Amino acid sequence: MQRYLLEESIRYFQTNRQMLFMSGPRQVGKTTVAKKIGEIWKNSNYFDWDNLSHRKTIINGPDTVIKSIGIEQLSDRSPLMIFNEIHKYQHWRNFLKGLFDQYESAAKFLVIGSASLQVFSRGGDSLMGRYFPYTLHPVSVGECTNPNADELIDSLPKEIHPHTWDSLIKFGGFPEPFLRSEQRFHNRWQSLRTEHLFREDIRELTRIQEISQIEVLAEYLRLQVGQLTSYSSLARKVQVSVDTIRRWISTLESLYYCFKLKPWHRNVVRALRKEPKYYLWDWSLVSDSGARYENLVASALLKSVHWWTETGLGHFDLHFVRDKQKNEVDFLVTRDKTPWFAMKLYGCLYTRTCNS
Repeated sequence: MQRYLLEESIRYFQTNRQMLFMSGPRQVGKTTVAKKIGEIWKNSNYFDWDNLSHRKTIINGPDTVIKSIGIEQLSDRSPLMIFNEIHKYQHWRNFLKGLFDQYESAAKFLVIGSASLQVFSRGGDSLMGRYFPYTLHPVSVGECTNPNADELIDSLPKEIHPHTWDSLIKFGGFPEPFLRSEQRFHNRWQSLRTEHLFREDIRELTRIQEISQIEVLAEYLRLQVGQLTSYSSLARKVQVSVDTIRRWISTLESLYYCFKLKPWHRNVVRALRKEPKYYLWDWSLVSDSGARYENLVASALLKSVHWWTETGLGHFDLHFVRDKQKNEVDFLVTRDKTPWFAMKLYGCLYTRTCNS
């Protein structure tokens, strides 16, 4: 299937000089999208940090990379250089900075990785002004029914095929299990993806050694999707400090295991003191059917919020609302820090109110 970021990426490279950073969960389809972009672009070159030969070329520096593609022979169009998982390289930041600063006018650059920009941006010299970020999300109802929608909100309802909906809610929005729609394949795929996350990504990108405990924390987050999160309660259950719980959850967020919704309050300081909610990027992990449906909706809204913000339509964010009487609105989308529309779930139905 054609993903929604494909055409946007082609338009991006036609009008922008900056590098494009495409991040997203492992197995969400970033490499497939990147390679399709490379097929459309007349001259493209793919460098994967996990490929030993490519790794040696990258370590030898920007000039070696440029020499390997024979850029002096490509005079008709700027070549596209694709770097996959380069954030695993200790000096990736300086490498990209040197490469871009020296060859900005001679090439285009696409950087993809399975860690968020919280990991991409940590430490030393900044790449500010040299890139724009995009996030590739799992498949959603909107992508199934209208993948190239340009409007902020599509006011005309569209029907999704019952089989497509069943596959989406049961197998999640990651392309391969969604398209296969087979339980045994999904079980094996999910097991391997979880193992890669906890046994490889966390070890490679963090200094966390207590892998078994962070797995226990992830399990508690899975079981309480959509509920108010008490860090002190989690700390007692996992038997670590509250600061450690916060740090570990931040790591799980940066590696796309979960995402946080903060409560909305006009007083930002007061809002920061209130308990957040967490949802999973892979809602098929959620056992409870009601919580899974809520997670799917939260994921779709987060996808829209990221898309609107990353394409320059404004600054959008996703919250929930809860008052002193414990009355609650499930989701609130803000636009430029002002409430824009709210959504409350009723079983398999929802209501939406707009103030714009």
